Amino acid sequence: MFKYIIRRILLLIPVMLGVALIVFTLLYFTPGDPARNKLGTNAPLEEVLKLREKMGLDDPFVVQFGRYLKNFIFYGSLGESYITEQPVVLEISTRVGSTIKLAIAATLVSIIFGIPLGIVSAIKQYSVFDHITMVFALIGLSMPVFWLGLLMILLFSVKLAWLPSSGFSSFKHIILPALALGAQSVAVLTRMTRSSMLETIRQDYIRTARAKGQKEKIVVFKHALGNSLIPVITVVGIQFGQLMGGAVMTEIIFSIPGIGRLMIDSIKLRDAPVVLGCVLFVAVAFAVVNLVVDILYTYVDPRLKTQYT
Repeated sequence: MFKYIIRRILLLIPVMLGVALIVFTLLYFTPGDPARNKLGTNAPLEEVLKLREKMGLDDPFVVQFGRYLKNFIFYGSLGESYITEQPVVLEISTRVGSTIKLAIAATLVSIIFGIPLGIVSAIKQYSVFDHITMVFALIGLSMPVFWLGLLMILLFSVKLAWLPSSGFSSFKHIILPALALGAQSVAVLTRMTRSSMLETIRQDYIRTARAKGQKEKIVVFKHALGNSLIPVITVVGIQFGQLMGGAVMTEIIFSIPGIGRLMIDSIKLRDAPVVLGCVLFVAVAFAVVNLVVDILYTYVDPRLKTQYT
């Protein structure tokens, strides 16, 4: 297991280099001038040219990318923001907490609602409950996050005045964004749990357990559920990784100072170091989550430990 973890960590290096190259290339060829954005549209051309030279924007692509890699590899620096002149690490660290809290809250919402609904739907296949659950799951998959978030704000903040519509300073501020962001994850997890449970409860050992007189609760939760969790854990891990980088609309709608909002603002201003730092952070977070999911497999099914030796 230890060798497997080290190997996965080493594989992060080419992944991060590839992500950095792709994002840096896209930003380099995207129209716009960071120096002009920083000084304003009315700034004299001479000042803009001096600032471009100071920022190193006149250097060729290879030189700029090589300088970025040098600072990152040898000094662990992600550079400084073109706009605020603050270290990118500081810009990210002040906002990453909000994004992590939101992703965890949305993941908990999906687990709390998605797994039980999927289990009951599988046990009561083709029942009224199953049909209603699948309809709501389809609706959840179809609803855009920004539309659902706005509806929640209108209902729970404007009409009922139960919950705040913006900010992220208390538990009440987390409820609406977590529900809006986790709705699609609930739908995905419900469908996956149902599908996995249906496949498991049709296995021979489940029929054998029932034939021996085991109670239905023991058959479902001890024999069936444990063997159905591997694809469910995979979906939870993938969803959490996506929520870390895909909470952009939610953070904008609910005015949450997170990584997604920082990334969008930086893209508008052509602040390449901040955009690169945010993308690299999301890539590393996604890889770490996948590694944790692979390790959890061994606790759900100990037979898988032989694959990691």
